[in-house]
Amino acid sequence: MRWFVRKGNAMKLLKLALPLMFTAAAYGLRSYANARRNSTAAGSPAQPAQTPPQAPANAEMTTVLDTLAGLNGKPIVSLSPEQARAQPTPADAVKQIMAARGIAAEPVPEISVKTIGIPGPHGQIPLHIYTPQGEGPFPVVVYFHGGGFVIADTKVYEASVQALVNGARAVVVSVDYRLAPEHKFPVAPEEAYAAYRWVLSYAQEINGDAKRVAVAGESAGGNLAAVVSLMARNQRQPLPVHALLIYPVVDDNLQNSSYLQNAHAKPLDLAMMKWFFGHYTQFASDADNPYALPNKVQSLAGFPPTTLITAEIDPLHSEGEAFAKRLQHDAVPVAYRHYTGVTHEFFGMGAVLAEAKDAQAFASSELRKAFAPPVNP
Repeated sequence: MRWFVRKGNAMKLLKLALPLMFTAAAYGLRSYANARRNSTAAGSPAQPAQTPPQAPANAEMTTVLDTLAGLNGKPIVSLSPEQARAQPTPADAVKQIMAARGIAAEPVPEISVKTIGIPGPHGQIPLHIYTPQGEGPFPVVVYFHGGGFVIADTKVYEASVQALVNGARAVVVSVDYRLAPEHKFPVAPEEAYAAYRWVLSYAQEINGDAKRVAVAGESAGGNLAAVVSLMARNQRQPLPVHALLIYPVVDDNLQNSSYLQNAHAKPLDLAMMKWFFGHYTQFASDADNPYALPNKVQSLAGFPPTTLITAEIDPLHSEGEAFAKRLQHDAVPVAYRHYTGVTHEFFGMGAVLAEAKDAQAFASSELRKAFAPPVNP
């Protein structure tokens, strides 16, 4: 298994099996030692180390955050879901930066796009099918957008979709699953799984190869990609050949280290996650359901090989890292990379953010490896 940490201006590839939290643990130990020395000098009992302050965003990320703030969006926790869906997004901030700097979208091979509807357990499910130029059949990535299960759609995340089409040389099927609270759990995972099963059955109709189907998603979409993988495993259906999980929502421990450190981060913070969970779930028991929160599953054995990406300035960092460790413990091949100096939602910002370009290249490379035919000894 390959572990990659602290990717950014000072990315280092650590030795195999070096604990992922070495740097953070060392920082915590130093903080504790300093606190102990200070308190002892003052004649008072030693106190536990305080939560480290939120890490600073790098210059490019700061520009995006400042631009987003300048769009004067309202805090979504003060809004209804319908109002929240009309607020400016990080993708809007990136577009404004590109326009202000005269940055044209990078020339890419032609991508054809079509939208179809497929039957699902709750009605028609819109699928947006992005196909690269050239002859197929192509491998397929079933992609689920983010937005806390409540806001956003494929269009908001289209930069990510296009990056995966070109980087992985794959058809990307982006699923516009129904949103909460109009459609609470388990509607989203049921529709996500229905879309995955449809692709397995009808891949040839979209110039795809049914034997090379992966799942991918960001944030809430990363949750759905993981849940689809669990559903396929549990129902003894063909597994995705790979799962790409980008800062996924997999747990609800709001007291872990990254939630505490990034309680007031932008564009995602603690209050927003509470708001999302409140709109998504129906019953208290939903919090114990692995199809709502995949980290609640008893075992991850049999999960597909996985690429997992986290961001430093993100409440979801700790649970993503812990999920990668659990996968490793259960003998699932994992490629994990952590990016410093950037926030939740950074993946689709390749036009203005170097770390996003690197993350897209990393994710695409892992997908291409998964899609490659096995090498005979």
